[in-house]
Amino acid sequence: MKKEKVSDFRYDTGPARIPWSAVGEKIKFQDIMEILKFLIPPKKDKVKKYRTQIKRVEKEIKKLIENSNLAGKLTLGEKVAQLEEEVKKFLNCKYAVFLTNATAGFEIAYKFADLKPGDEVIAPAITFIATISYPLSIGAKVVLADIDPRTLNMDPEDVARKVTKKTKVIVPVHIGGYPCDMSAIMDIAKKFNIVVLEDAAHAFGAVYEGKMIGTIGHFGAFSFHEVKNITSLGEGGILVTNEDVGREFPKARFVGFNIENPIPLWLYDVTALKWRGDYFAPGNHSATEIQAVALLSQMKRLDKIIEKRRKAAEYLNERFKNIKGIITPPLDDEKIKSTHHLYLFQVDPNLLNGDIQKVKEKMAEKGITQIPHFAPLYRFSIMKQLGYDTEKIKETCPNAEEVFLHRFTHLPLYDFKKEDLKYMADSIIEIIKEMQK
Repeated sequence: MKKEKVSDFRYDTGPARIPWSAVGEKIKFQDIMEILKFLIPPKKDKVKKYRTQIKRVEKEIKKLIENSNLAGKLTLGEKVAQLEEEVKKFLNCKYAVFLTNATAGFEIAYKFADLKPGDEVIAPAITFIATISYPLSIGAKVVLADIDPRTLNMDPEDVARKVTKKTKVIVPVHIGGYPCDMSAIMDIAKKFNIVVLEDAAHAFGAVYEGKMIGTIGHFGAFSFHEVKNITSLGEGGILVTNEDVGREFPKARFVGFNIENPIPLWLYDVTALKWRGDYFAPGNHSATEIQAVALLSQMKRLDKIIEKRRKAAEYLNERFKNIKGIITPPLDDEKIKSTHHLYLFQVDPNLLNGDIQKVKEKMAEKGITQIPHFAPLYRFSIMKQLGYDTEKIKETCPNAEEVFLHRFTHLPLYDFKKEDLKYMADSIIEIIKEMQK
């Protein structure tokens, strides 16, 4: 006889004279309409027509509700489980867990790696602060590796120089969705028995030597924040692994909650977790069903989204390839497939009367949005406030300093209208040629 799945206090307890519903206050008609109006607000010049149409929609939704059941589970239900299965298939990995954000994934991975105060983490000098927020918060030492000026990714040679006996984790970051040199990084990690946590926030769908990014290291964490190629309604993250410790991911996500083996006279147990080293107390990083629904939907068109971005990047490279002063980013080849989340635009200031700062000013004048993702981490106040000698760190990362100050910014890549993409390329070429005079 098949054992019935045990449920916890957040789930519907099933048939009973007085049941305990999973959802304390059911989603009502007015909630649905408020969400709909938030997601689909009126255009400023179409407000009157919008109000007429929304009234029609309200009538139809009321009819729909009369013939349906409202959602009875809003968090960690069937849709979250379905999403995790789809991610495992897509990435060809053993374990995946849906979380509040990628930062939560980093935290869980660091805890499994047994990161403690005084241990060292090597991360690239250029990344988002979330990459190192957990190590900073517990007093682990963050060591910043310089970057490859061609890709802005971590330079494995500098990583090797900065490994010590205290190095416990290396965090390669796939900036803009372009994969790091994972073979070199994994060789270093294997040699010194170091855990590799891939910061794949930009790289869901990227490929390196036939393997999906995020599955090459011991752990990989992805972001589905609203600016990413696909999103789970604004926030969300996924942590993956092929290590057996992935079996503990559900407990790591939700406070060590263990419904399978409850303590006597109670509904569940709460357990500490471990992989390498000591036990740790898990946090709460639960994700919602509606986020999973959104991400499942967007995953279906991810290949098309990446393809459109790739074509936009190829178009820009083609337009810029013969323009002196512009350094085009590497594109896909047999070894590497990027997600093209960002277009790494670089200039050679030696061939211009000015550097990237002047180019950025002129681009802004022409209405071209560009964002220099990201400032070197040693430039932020937090590191100095936590006792880091930021001037000394800067001296060890000359490439990061040079490209940030003088060479690079990122251009947007998305489903451009052809005329908009052409305008951006035309404008940048005009700016560069003006600066050469």
